[in-house]
Amino acid sequence: MNTPIIYEFPLNERIRVFIRLEQLFQQFNHHLHGENVADKRAAISALFDIVAIFKRNDLKSEILKELDRHANALKISPNPNQDVTQLTEISQKLYAMTGKIGNHLIDNVLFQSITQRSTIPGGTCSFDLPEFHYWLTQNNEACFRDLSDWSQPFVDIGRAIDLILSFIRASHTVTEEIAPVGFFQITLDTHFSYQLLTVSVDKKQPYFVEISGGKHRCTIRFMRPSQNSQRPLQSTENIPFTLTRCIF
Repeated sequence: MNTPIIYEFPLNERIRVFIRLEQLFQQFNHHLHGENVADKRAAISALFDIVAIFKRNDLKSEILKELDRHANALKISPNPNQDVTQLTEISQKLYAMTGKIGNHLIDNVLFQSITQRSTIPGGTCSFDLPEFHYWLTQNNEACFRDLSDWSQPFVDIGRAIDLILSFIRASHTVTEEIAPVGFFQITLDTHFSYQLLTVSVDKKQPYFVEISGGKHRCTIRFMRPSQNSQRPLQSTENIPFTLTRCIF
């Protein structure tokens, strides 16, 4: 299978939030190094979403639980390695963090004013927020410094999530499957604590993948993209794909 498209499906809420944050951190870090106003706005937008997720979840404790779980599992493995040291070091940094993550931005007047206006479509124009307009026109070094300062408390969190997801994705079983007429159902062994399912499909296949279900059973459908305002339709062909079950 050449150049596959990979679809991931988290099997619990914790991993679902981690993957969302992983995507947001990637977006933020990409636009952080941009040199135009659009990049600065995109970086700010990603940071807003990161802060919003942390407001709704006690993520620090969730991340620490995952780090400790992985570290303990690696310690009793036949070949414990440098990964245990990485997990221990990042855990120590997170334990040392005090207060709710993201609270440092509550007292930042500019950031809060942008946050409030961002709930309005197009609400951060120059006539809405002249101070933000001024900030956007500053040299790239000044904006980069501010964005780095605002995001600093999330750096170790992002590293921890990267570590956790890398261990989960690396601990897997892979099978080659066929979806008859675009449909496949899998029942997961309850003796294992599955974290993530991954479906890989050849990019040449003219279908996208819809995955639904929970930690015990999942349904996979191969759908033809919508055309001429029509709803996507399930394939009528037998579709080969690679199924990965991630346990760790």
